[in-house]
Amino acid sequence: MTSCPPNVTAPRKRRSRQALAPWLFLAPGLAMFLVYVIIPVFQSMWVSFFDWDGLSPKTWVGLANYIELMDDEAFYTSLKNNVIWLALYMLAVPAGLMIALFLNQTVRGIRIYKSLFFFPFVISQVVVGLIFSWFYAPDFGLLYKLIEWLTGSQVAILADEHLVTYGIILAGLWPQIAYCMILYLTGLNAVAPDQIEAARLDGAKGWKMLWYVVLPQLRPATFIALVVTVIGALRSFDLVSIMTSGGPYGSSRVLSYYMYEQALSEYGYRMGYGAAIAVVLFAIMMIFISGFIWKMWRDEQGAR
Repeated sequence: MTSCPPNVTAPRKRRSRQALAPWLFLAPGLAMFLVYVIIPVFQSMWVSFFDWDGLSPKTWVGLANYIELMDDEAFYTSLKNNVIWLALYMLAVPAGLMIALFLNQTVRGIRIYKSLFFFPFVISQVVVGLIFSWFYAPDFGLLYKLIEWLTGSQVAILADEHLVTYGIILAGLWPQIAYCMILYLTGLNAVAPDQIEAARLDGAKGWKMLWYVVLPQLRPATFIALVVTVIGALRSFDLVSIMTSGGPYGSSRVLSYYMYEQALSEYGYRMGYGAAIAVVLFAIMMIFISGFIWKMWRDEQGAR
């Protein structure tokens, strides 16, 4: 038998090892993603076709849970609040960009400013909820006192069914803007200085510089900021739970909190119905994220 010469076998083995190495590094993460994300998604879809309290045997009901959702007023209230969350949460992206542009300067004391703007991101959402609950609190809340001093009227934001959702969203925007700011600060560090100088020589400045030179180089940061912001808006559970528990009269519910109420709270134990709400929420999230991915891929293909 003839064997391959050493000078042919060695490069082939090296190429095989190089092709295998990325998959070996990705394997633990992919395994955890499969076990803790993909499989539970399909399990939730399967459970949504049953009437189940989590303990007794499941009873197949088919699409009955989804049909019930169509006549559920609380579901539509939660869906409407999620749309409001999604629309207003998008303000975090341009706000984070503006703050990042301000902080991306070499001036005296800029590190202190960066620390102050970074602070909301590192504290817990529970702490954020408590801070804003005190901020809105009747009798001693700073905003409550300020509104009373300016207008002479008393406004308890978290007790007003028309204002409560906006008050919670404002609390959520505080750390979300800080997160988008961090993403854009990282992206600004990768902006090519030679392109900035070339644009200045061509007379570009201000908005033209931002729109035609800086923003195209920030597309990856913008994509991540949009995706994270959409996910944060649609899974807004913790602040609703801490600040209002869905009240007053269920007016501040969102889909994630309504899912919890139906599936796990003392008012529910309807695992199948809660899973149906989770499937609807997952579908909405995937529609938005798939749209962002498609647009980014199309832009990349166009750039080539």
